[in-house]
Amino acid sequence: MTGKNKLVFFILTIMIIAMSIFLVLAFMNESMGPSNDKIVPHEDRWGIYALDLATKNVELLFSSSKKIDGLRLNNDSDIFVFYQEIADDSDKCVLEGTPINLCEEICIVKVDGSNFQRLTCNNFLDVYPSWSPNGSQIAFLTMRNATLDIYVMDANGNNVEELYDSGFHDGDIDWMKDKIVFTRNSQIWIMNDDGTGPVQITNPPRAGEWGNAVLPFGDFDPRLNPDSTKIVFERLEDDKTSHGNYDIYVINVDGTGEKALTDTGYTQGFPTWSYSGDEIAYLVGAIGNEGKYDIYRMNSDGTNNHNITPNYFPANFLCYTPIFSKDDSKILFIGEWYD
Repeated sequence: MTGKNKLVFFILTIMIIAMSIFLVLAFMNESMGPSNDKIVPHEDRWGIYALDLATKNVELLFSSSKKIDGLRLNNDSDIFVFYQEIADDSDKCVLEGTPINLCEEICIVKVDGSNFQRLTCNNFLDVYPSWSPNGSQIAFLTMRNATLDIYVMDANGNNVEELYDSGFHDGDIDWMKDKIVFTRNSQIWIMNDDGTGPVQITNPPRAGEWGNAVLPFGDFDPRLNPDSTKIVFERLEDDKTSHGNYDIYVINVDGTGEKALTDTGYTQGFPTWSYSGDEIAYLVGAIGNEGKYDIYRMNSDGTNNHNITPNYFPANFLCYTPIFSKDDSKILFIGEWYD
């Protein structure tokens, strides 16, 4: 072999080795998931976050030292509504001249984290808000009598009035077009948005029967799809764990076509539709007795069901109530830093 050929052979060998190393490193990086240079922003214990579905980057939009839950976005995509736990002396407010301690109140904040406002200020339990389609009103659950009832108020907190009281605990409300879906007696119901014409949609086995889980058997957390033709919800299938074992279901608004989208029996729920109506996101709180608090995503027919929680999220960072951004490019959720 001539000197020139030896040089060519040497160069080719180095190139092959370099390419092999590159491929091995690329494979390892793919197997390990996103690079560990990504971090989850952290200020107070609770926050509203935005997860970019393409890049897996996460952004902190709003932070609070007090518990927040029930996140919803208005149709203009500029204001969040949620309920917040208010418990210390600094957050007392005056109701009819008397300072009172608060428990959980309905609050709003702009999506950039500015202009936080508390809309309710009373000694009742106010939870689970839902925007009207045009954003002018907010429906919510309140314990102003012996049971949880559905109330409605203007988007600025004015003109609070009762919308519906079944005589039982009413819960888990969602407002789309001119319909409101809700839970009553561990079943899914639907009614007109003026509170008239309630109709039972689901009839789950053992509805209302208490077992070993924290909730009774039945259906919970209904959400209407964008054209108000289908409802997604979770059903407590069994109580093998104290968390409860649920699956995600879908049904037509006339009560036909009920179908299970999952068959895992995880502790899972709070399903939400994408704005296109083609996808569903939901929360897996536990698998068996192991806590997870991960966000999952699937097609609206139950296919391509997978965990989308980035693996750089630390173990003490818990995710709640995922919802889609208006363009479906992000998942907005509540995060808790758990000590």
